[in-house]
Amino acid sequence: MTRHLSHPSLLPAVPAQEIPRRPLSLGVHVQRIEIEDLVVTDHRLVLAHARTAARQDPDTAALLGHSPTTPLTLQAAAALLAALHTTDELTDMGMRTARHTTHTTAATQHRNPVVLELSDAPE
Repeated sequence: MTRHLSHPSLLPAVPAQEIPRRPLSLGVHVQRIEIEDLVVTDHRLVLAHARTAARQDPDTAALLGHSPTTPLTLQAAAALLAALHTTDELTDMGMRTARHTTHTTAATQHRNPVVLELSDAPE
């Protein structure tokens, strides 16, 4: 007895079974760093505001290396004020933004990191 097999395209269509979808875990690690380059237009005003800020928020000042026995450098003063105030407030304190940069890195366990850097300079 000879048995003939039908071609697969001639077989009746079998409905595909719905496979329940599980959440997909991508395992992506993202790091975003935002940097504002500030230009000091009046260093005495910046230092005066920073000394006041250091007295009002000693914990933040300590994170930047300031203590009651250590005088604030201009860089530390600018960093302290930038941590505590908005860009408009910094302008009133004798600083202006020269450039804003956002540096983003994303990576998975199986791929090399992808780096995106956006930078703008105000006019």
